[in-house]
Amino acid sequence: MDVDFIHEVVVIDHQLLKSKEQGYYIETPKTKSGTRQVPLSRETMQAFQRVMKKRPKAKPFVIDGRGNFLFVNHKGKPKIAIDYNMLFVRMVKKYNKHHKDNPLPHITPHTLRHTFCTRLVSKNMNPKDLQYIMGHSNISITMNWYAHASIDTAKSEVQRLIA
Repeated sequence: MDVDFIHEVVVIDHQLLKSKEQGYYIETPKTKSGTRQVPLSRETMQAFQRVMKKRPKAKPFVIDGRGNFLFVNHKGKPKIAIDYNMLFVRMVKKYNKHHKDNPLPHITPHTLRHTFCTRLVSKNMNPKDLQYIMGHSNISITMNWYAHASIDTAKSEVQRLIA
């Protein structure tokens, strides 16, 4: 993923992986439709710029010719999926320790992907645009696996249509 600050998009044409055997390495997305550009809000772009200003000054870390990673650890090495999963585990555990009467369920970064998709559906985003943003080859994946309905959204949709 590369952030294009001029066009205000994230360019998704590769993914960073790490294994014990290979260390860090770059791969293309799993499917052709996984390669895409995702538009970002101005607020998100500003947040990314703040992250870049605050990240540790470290020796440039290059993997398969790519560098300047947005999210890095204290040593300047790029964060990978497991780092974010562990962060979510710690956050939920800490929250639940202090809110035993109203605990959070298991949440992962992928949970946020489902939430993002569901929210865009509830805002009446064009399904084909949503499919593109999500990187799905088939709209049924987007609508049946990622977009979730609820009684609240169904009620508001009925009210919107009969108003």
